[in-house]
Amino acid sequence: MRRFLLATTAATMVLTATPAEASKRGWERASNISRTIVVGASLALPAYHGDWRGLGGTALALGLTGAATAGLKYAIPETRPDGSDNKSFPSGHTSLSFAAAASLHKRYGWQAGLPAYALASFTGLARVKADKHYVQDVVAGAALGTAGGWLLNSRRNDRVEWLPWADRHGAGLALTTRF
Repeated sequence: MRRFLLATTAATMVLTATPAEASKRGWERASNISRTIVVGASLALPAYHGDWRGLGGTALALGLTGAATAGLKYAIPETRPDGSDNKSFPSGHTSLSFAAAASLHKRYGWQAGLPAYALASFTGLARVKADKHYVQDVVAGAALGTAGGWLLNSRRNDRVEWLPWADRHGAGLALTTRF
């Protein structure tokens, strides 16, 4: 776990330092790299630990988030800021990155989730800086990915579980414990 934290933190620092003066193409490349790192880590960590249930949950979250993102891109055609096509909404890079981060958070706690969320946030920022998405595309992708990762995974230690909820009258977190 410590190696994962160190590697993710180092990758985040390198990625955030590199494109500070970068072109739009440099930001796009950085977003591709950061997405690949966080998604790869979300699949590699459970595999490394022999946590096949966690690997399955993460794969399901990534797959369904990707499918939902593709469906929304088709249903809501929005032209990208650079005018390249009409698949701006929501950000696929961001939705997959946040699905991966939320999966790590839900399964392994904040120690894995915090650096993964930082890398996922960088991915969203880089997509805006690359002129591939508007801020609302990235926010929608982050919400979609977080919901997918959080709802389609379970805690590795399921004795204590946090469950987000929402309805017409409000929202909150429910805490359940098993003795």
